[in-house]
Amino acid sequence: MSYRIRLSDADATGRLRLDAVARYLQDAAIDDVEETDWGAPEHLWVLRAVRIDVLAPFLTDSVADIVTWGSSFSALAAGRRWTLSGDAGGAIEVDSTWIHLDRDARPARIGVGFEGYAEAAQGRVASTKLTLAAPPTDGVRIVWPQRATDVDRMGHVNNAAYWAAVEQRLVEREPDLRRPHRARLDYRHPIDLGEHVELAEDARHGRYRAAFVIGDLVKAVVRVEPLSS
Repeated sequence: MSYRIRLSDADATGRLRLDAVARYLQDAAIDDVEETDWGAPEHLWVLRAVRIDVLAPFLTDSVADIVTWGSSFSALAAGRRWTLSGDAGGAIEVDSTWIHLDRDARPARIGVGFEGYAEAAQGRVASTKLTLAAPPTDGVRIVWPQRATDVDRMGHVNNAAYWAAVEQRLVEREPDLRRPHRARLDYRHPIDLGEHVELAEDARHGRYRAAFVIGDLVKAVVRVEPLSS
């Protein structure tokens, strides 16, 4: 699929923001599973972890072409890859893991009919293990005010909203998102509208790490760092 990069998708420098990228990825994934009958209402998918490698930031691109395919699968989860190519040299590679739920939003085994995705996966096994360590949560925390527009039809804060918070916090921090970088996010527990969410942050040596925290419970962990050549 292809997206025109709109005014609201870019920051003041013209860079395609991470939250806009997340929306593109989500839309492409939903369109794909609906086309193959692995979408709602019989099948629901929740994002477990995502890694976004911005190899060449979208700076002057006006179009993002997206290719997506199944990269791995297991009994209850599946991996998905995306390649984003811009018309002015932008390049992003993304890998992710999704948990499969039934129509009642309970974890469900992936059954018959998944052969097309399995063929693309070529035997690779999807792992639901989370790898990002949370920064210390006993120091200063920044309140993350939620908006009604952050919540989607699943009743939880949408994936893209987390990246909007990251973009806000990185306005005056490193790393420089106009250079190649890697952004990772592990989702541990859903966040609902009205919960008192705080960000516990650790920013040093050109890297940014934060935990989305409610009380003593870490809901999600994010890490953004320069991408090694």
